[in-house]
Order: sequence, then structure tokens, then C-alpha cells
Amino acid sequence: MSVRSSILPDEALFADFRKQCLATDNWINKYDHNGMQVWVEVPASKKHKIHKIKCKMTIKDVSAATMYDVLHDSQYRKEWDPAMLESYDIARLSPNADVGYYSWLCPKPIKNRDVVSLRSWQVMDDEYIIINFSVKHPVMKSVHKAGQNYPAWKQQNSPDQKPWLYPEQNTLPMMDAAELSIQRADSLENVDESSKGDSDDSS
Repeated sequence: MSVRSSILPDEALFADFRKQCLATDNWINKYDHNGMQVWVEVPASKKHKIHKIKCKMTIKDVSAATMYDVLHDSQYRKEWDPAMLESYDIARLSPNADVGYYSWLCPKPIKNRDVVSLRSWQVMDDEYIIINFSVKHPVMKSVHKAGQNYPAWKQQNSPDQKPWLYPEQNTLPMMDAAELSIQRADSLENVDESSKGDSDDSS
């Protein structure tokens, strides 16, 4: 298997991701209120330190296609994501994959975080999937309201520009996926905050 194929999500990875999203076996429902659910996976063993969490939100007044646009549109994210400090796209990897930077506010005493993430997406009929490595989950209530407001905002902000749907519109420079390596979850188990000074604190 080439380095490129091992980095970029393939059909098998998208299928596995979809399976995990729909699975209920070995998952415990920890929250279920007002159309929002939070599920936690039962660890395979007590020694397993990495835990999976998934959220599901039922949105009846915004289409899946619009929510898909909202999550892709980096310019619009500045309008609705209160945790975002900075975000920008870096390069294309393929017609349905790119690399970007994102930094966000964290509640004290945790220091603010930033990440370079690999994002890949797939549209099949009325199903929209975005896979993002090394990224936190969206702010759920904010993203719902963002979906409601997006059509009007987009009408005033380059309404025909959607490179996540039309790859030929993408003007980012190309990057060889072989230059990247995925940051594995087990490397994040012991995050050392001691080197972060108080100057990093947000007022």
C-alpha cells in the first residue's frame, strides 16, 4: 500500500465511519434531550485510555445539504463558531480532501488548542459525510442556528462558490499526501500543559 493511499480515506474507511455513526452495540447513550443525543463507546478493556464519543442532532428545519455547506464554508464559520480563534485552508490533497488549520478557545484551566487537520468528504444521494482527523466536534447548538442563517448569508457572499461541491473552483495549491502523517490518538494521552505560560490565557 502506498503512503498516499494510506493517508487519504478510501471507500472502506468511509463505510467504517458510517457504520460507527449508526452503531448502538457497545455504545451507551449518556444524553438524550431536545433532539440531541450523546453516545459513549464502551472501552474494549480497562487499560484502553482513549474513549470515543459521538453526538447526534435531529434538525428538521434545515436540509442536510445546507448543513454540509455550513460545515465546509470556512468564511461562514467566522459568523457562528464562538470557540474559533483562527481557521484557514492550506492545500488540496485530492478533489475531495484538503488540509487546514484550526485553533479554538478551551475552558480554563485547559490551554487553547490548535490543530492541522486532514479533511475528506463524500456525497452519495442524500447522504453527506465529512471525515476529519485530529479535530474536535462542532458546537452543536451554534451549528444548528448557523444552518438556519446560512442560505441568506451565502446569497450575499459568493453564492455560486462551493469548491467542496465543485472541485474545479478550488484554487488552493496541491500538496502531496506523502508529506503528511496522521496524528494517532494514543499520542495525545499525556498532554503536558506545564510549558504553557499564563500569557497564553485568554481574557
